[in-house]
Amino acid sequence: MRFPRYKQNLWVVGDKVCSYGTPVARIEGDTLQQLGGIVSVTTQRHINYAAEHLGLKLRKSINK
Repeated sequence: MRFPRYKQNLWVVGDKVCSYGTPVARIEGDTLQQLGGIVSVTTQRHINYAAEHLGLKLRKSINK
């Protein structure tokens, strides 16, 4: 599934949200779990948009 906005660079495959072809979050019920690691400003914007568009609560990972 592609999103109306960012349709070239943001999509869902199964339960994964991918930004520029890299899985960055996982859909878990009514939550979008952001995967670990440091993300760019643009990728964070994609994750935030995906959560809002899908009506999911965003749960960010803790970077160590």
